[in-house]
Amino acid sequence: MTSGELVEADREGPFTTRQLLRLDEALRIADRATGLTFSIYLGELEEPIRESAEKLHSQIANPHKAVLLAVSPSQRRLEIVTGDEARKRITDRDAKLAAFGMAGSFAGGDLVGGLLIGLDQLASHAGRS
Repeated sequence: MTSGELVEADREGPFTTRQLLRLDEALRIADRATGLTFSIYLGELEEPIRESAEKLHSQIANPHKAVLLAVSPSQRRLEIVTGDEARKRITDRDAKLAAFGMAGSFAGGDLVGGLLIGLDQLASHAGRS
């Protein structure tokens, strides 16, 4: 995985081109605003789920400054993984609040909206570098 990337396990993906462009722009804004690297993985996660998300996170360039939103709609799972540097700026409480906001959108069928909410909230909590 490269920095600021959206990875869909299913290359056909659930997103339109316009939605992908919105997500890409949100990733770039979050990266620039914070100095951290935000990435999204969308697809099946192997069991154990948390370890699978952490393995994906470790593949991001400079994982210490990276934040991964790993979402598996079919498994109804969301994992937010932060590297050491990112964790200093995004607390577990911050991540839980972002996850709560995302889950509300996901439950209403708005996958893109949930991801945008999560990116915005996490970047806001992280603040400037």
